[in-house]
Amino acid sequence: MKEQMTTTEQDAHDTVEAAIRSQLAKAFGGIRGVIEAAVPTAVFTVMWIATSRLQLSLIVSASTAVVLLAARLVQRSTPQYVINSLIGIGIGWFFASRTGEAKDVYLPGILYNAGYSVAMLISIVTRWPVVGFLIGSVTGDPTAWRSDPAVVKLCSRLTWLLMIPCVVRVAVQAPVYLIGGNDAVAELGILKIVMGWPLQIAALGAMVWLLARGRTPVRPAAS
Repeated sequence: MKEQMTTTEQDAHDTVEAAIRSQLAKAFGGIRGVIEAAVPTAVFTVMWIATSRLQLSLIVSASTAVVLLAARLVQRSTPQYVINSLIGIGIGWFFASRTGEAKDVYLPGILYNAGYSVAMLISIVTRWPVVGFLIGSVTGDPTAWRSDPAVVKLCSRLTWLLMIPCVVRVAVQAPVYLIGGNDAVAELGILKIVMGWPLQIAALGAMVWLLARGRTPVRPAAS
């Protein structure tokens, strides 16, 4: 079954660029995935502004995510993006509950983006750009793409584009978090939404533009 799926994917994507575009579309989750990621954060921010009560704001935010998850399950569609949002809320809840600081709800996101930026930079420097593994998921061999310098170069450029939004988020949000205190909770919430999917979509647009310029053949894994 696995070999059959791999063959089907290779037939559908005869170029590296087409394969990456397809995998990126799955990873981003479409418009609904964007909304599901943003709504719980927006709810928490609005509740905090209205009540200044940390636990209540977290409960309402988490409840919103649970409702979105239930809707996915009822419709039997993938709950991946809601689950990711719910996990993020849970981690933020843990941080904020331990310190009593509402701003700490946003700390995991800042740390995640910082860590992700470092990991992607290391992958580029070592010539193992993370985007390359999207090709491996199509060809059936996770590392064969490294034998083609042109593919490695393309994947490095795409990884740079994927990394830029993470770097920008850390550069803007970290100073607000460190300097603003709980007075900056609203600003952090707004920044997380504004610099979340809009930046990611801009990066995706740049990646699609770059991918549209080339037609690098997909090389199936040797049997």
